[in-house]
Amino acid sequence: MSGNTFFPASFRRSRAVSLSLFILGIIGLISVVGPYLTGNDYLSIDLYNRFSSPAMAAQSYFGTDDLGRDLFSRTLMGVRVTLFVAVIASLVSLFIGVLYGAIAGYLGGKVDAIMMRSVDALYALPFIFLVILLMVVFEQSMVLIFIAIGAINWLDMARIVRGQTISLKQRGFVDAARLIGVSSGGIIWRHITPNLLGIVVVYMTLTIPQAILVESFLSFLGLGIQEPQTSLGSLVNGGVNYMESAPWLMVIPATALALILVCFNYLGDGLRDLVDPKSTT
Repeated sequence: MSGNTFFPASFRRSRAVSLSLFILGIIGLISVVGPYLTGNDYLSIDLYNRFSSPAMAAQSYFGTDDLGRDLFSRTLMGVRVTLFVAVIASLVSLFIGVLYGAIAGYLGGKVDAIMMRSVDALYALPFIFLVILLMVVFEQSMVLIFIAIGAINWLDMARIVRGQTISLKQRGFVDAARLIGVSSGGIIWRHITPNLLGIVVVYMTLTIPQAILVESFLSFLGLGIQEPQTSLGSLVNGGVNYMESAPWLMVIPATALALILVCFNYLGDGLRDLVDPKSTT
């Protein structure tokens, strides 16, 4: 293969992944240390400095909101909360999806058919409306958000893990484990699951953006993170009401949200190409 056909594409993918990791690292670092450097608390109210634009606010890089709170500190807190919710919710979907898919793929037969038909039935349900109903009926909490978002994302994970498990169980090391008397549970836990690590890590980087979007959507509707906590979705929701008079209240958190989503998507695509080069077109 000539350098003109392979190297530039590989270089571009590598550069995009590296840049995405760098930007996410910078965002994560600033979200942690930024509020301490500025000395502004994200909850402090200053009614005398309401709606100060970034150019006019003396002690705030991003201006202030309708209550005079520092938008820079609130945006950084929103990044922290949004990433925390997305990662934990993705771990919930990871645990359920890997366990479910590995069991279905390894056992096969009627068990596999019943388990995967159940997944197909769940796919037909309007999950986002069920999540909204869940958030309305029960007391809103961060734990409930983890469970609700994880309950949406595990279905795709289960299908992917099942397909990989069906392939892995035909390998020689699995046959060897059966011959020495290892139980089905032991084979799944000690031999199948570790070999799923690559594809699972890649897919998790692709589910994090989905979790971020669901959390942001719920917060935008007022069903997600509640005051005094905040998230990027909550900030966008609050800024929509002041688009004409104070556009920075929506533009800044929306830009941060879009940047995080783009970086995770590039990271996931790059890792997918690394694990499965055949997927690259």
